[in-house]
Amino acid sequence: MTSMDLKRTGQLKELSDAIGHSFKNLQLLNNALTHSSYVASRNDYLEHNERLEFIGDSILNMIISLHLYQQCKGAPEGHLTRIRAGIVCEQSLFAAAERLGLGKYLLLSRGEENTGGRNRVSILADAFEALIAAVYLDGGIKKVRNFVLDALDETISDAVENKLFSDYKSFLQEHIQKNNSGKLAYVMLGEEGPDHNKTFEMALYLDDALIGKGAGHSKKDAQQAAAKAAILCLGIRNEQ
Repeated sequence: MTSMDLKRTGQLKELSDAIGHSFKNLQLLNNALTHSSYVASRNDYLEHNERLEFIGDSILNMIISLHLYQQCKGAPEGHLTRIRAGIVCEQSLFAAAERLGLGKYLLLSRGEENTGGRNRVSILADAFEALIAAVYLDGGIKKVRNFVLDALDETISDAVENKLFSDYKSFLQEHIQKNNSGKLAYVMLGEEGPDHNKTFEMALYLDDALIGKGAGHSKKDAQQAAAKAAILCLGIRNEQ
């Protein structure tokens, strides 16, 4: 870090304290929170978080796989695979990133900042995976295992106990109607990418309160992701 980065150093140490790992190499943490748009907009900064995201994805899958293998004794491969898919999906990682407040610490281009990148599902989920890699490279497997299992503890428990759902939208609608809690409304926030690989982002409101955001490669998938985020936000559990 250079002398001009004293403010940034303070931010990174704040996040380091929040996640319970004191980084020996703060630059690793900084890289994990640097979006490619920031690098493209500057001449003096070279490394963004995509390489770390690549490593973090593999580490995450390994940690969750081993944890489920040990926790779910006798469960067949297909069952473990379904549980893992619900834990490591983009929406779960986005929710974990929001709980950590990662958006506050991201380095983004001005254009990405102005279009809501600091709260974008895909950017936050990717940053969470990059953060996993940074913790691993700085502190080793024991540190990163503790971090991952703590950050995803509630999601893991819900998945193991079959409290995560495939049709989040219908489940949430039924819950809201049953409890007369208000009116749900899905609002498109935007779309990006080429026609053959678009990503849609959706917000979900309960009356006037934002209760979830989600992204997907179709509007339907984005709604499902937003409903899942809302279920986590509202603390709803499967009563069946």
